[in-house]
Amino acid sequence: MDPIERLSTREVYRNNWMTVREDGIRRPDGSHGIYGVVDKPAYALVIPLDGDRLHLVEQYRYPLGLRRWEFPQGTAPDLAELDPLDLAARELREETGLVAGSLVDLGLLDVAPGLSSQRGRVYLATDLVEGPHQREHEEQDMRTAWFSRSDFEKLVRRGEITDAQSIAAYGLLLLRER
Repeated sequence: MDPIERLSTREVYRNNWMTVREDGIRRPDGSHGIYGVVDKPAYALVIPLDGDRLHLVEQYRYPLGLRRWEFPQGTAPDLAELDPLDLAARELREETGLVAGSLVDLGLLDVAPGLSSQRGRVYLATDLVEGPHQREHEEQDMRTAWFSRSDFEKLVRRGEITDAQSIAAYGLLLLRER
């Protein structure tokens, strides 16, 4: 039995990337309340690795009002669910123009489990071939660059890379390499 029981649900907002719902709940002690949940489709995050170099993308993140460096990542359009491996290859090609000869699953991440149902698979991309990117309209301001692993780690320590999924994904890479 779940520690929190959903008694009712209603969608309060929807667009092409997410829905927001409000659930009426009963807690284990019997008290009632509400829970707001952001539902988004599963995402894929890709760590493009070429020797000691990592390929990152930088884009303006509207909710933060800042440009941020991060690993290529995203969801399928129109709330669609795709096979995670296919989604990873698509996101890599779309955002960077890179095509991977090898995509290895590194693990699963939960974005913000206290408010969102979204989960994502992390992939390591190697044997990379460069080509033209195929960005969506929302990604038109995106830039890409290669960083050495030591430069990536310096940017994280200095608070210049703050994307939680990218930092957690790098942690999965480090654990795999142990």
